[in-house]
Amino acid sequence: MPRPVKCRKVCHFPNVLEFLPADDTEKKTPIVLTVDEYETIRLMDKNGYSQEQCAVSMQIARTTVQRIYEIARKKIADALIDGHPLRIEGGDFRICDGQSSNCSLGGCYEQELYQKYAVEKGEGIMRIAVTYEDGQIFQHFGHTETFKIYDVEEGKVVHSEIVDTNGSGHGALAGVLNALNADVLICGGIGGGAQTALAAAGIKLFGGVSGDADKAVEAFINNTLDYNPDVKCSHHEHSHGEEHTCGEHGCGSHSCH
Repeated sequence: MPRPVKCRKVCHFPNVLEFLPADDTEKKTPIVLTVDEYETIRLMDKNGYSQEQCAVSMQIARTTVQRIYEIARKKIADALIDGHPLRIEGGDFRICDGQSSNCSLGGCYEQELYQKYAVEKGEGIMRIAVTYEDGQIFQHFGHTETFKIYDVEEGKVVHSEIVDTNGSGHGALAGVLNALNADVLICGGIGGGAQTALAAAGIKLFGGVSGDADKAVEAFINNTLDYNPDVKCSHHEHSHGEEHTCGEHGCGSHSCH
């Protein structure tokens, strides 16, 4: 029996999920880079982490990091040199929720949020997050600077609070919402990468909503919220099929245990 694959912690879900050659006259098979492979590239090549630091951040062995990184570099080289589309999807990963004491080697904002919001909400509490600015639903998820969170019990808002995203953007915001223990997100526009990240974190999305944030939450509670279930991602992003979600239990051939 194969050894169970350990989930790799991902702190930043990719913003863009597909890269296409400018000259696509010769259609080639896409090369698939998994989300955990992407994370090793982000941490080591962009952030300058060592293999040891990357292993700590992703909560896996250094030898595993080395193997994942080598595979990722080879895939990127093949895509660049041979002109293949590069698609990011699948893998054995989980979105960071800030629970780890060594999360991002210290200074992790998700960890600060998790410590504050770690108290169990209780079975009867639903936590709704709304992209928020001056009382309105902010229309660009990836650039939102604040969320307003609402705790709802028995059809009534029992608590609300405005939370700063601390400069987090795009792919990192799913981790912020995960650390906040959010169950639902109400927002305006949102790209395909963020949609997939939210699905990976188990957060239900209600996109394409505008107007007053408090009224939108009231409408949601009353099942009258006007939202767009097919809110579109940008043309730069790859969208999964309607029934396909990535992340928590992996999209690859393995499941995380």
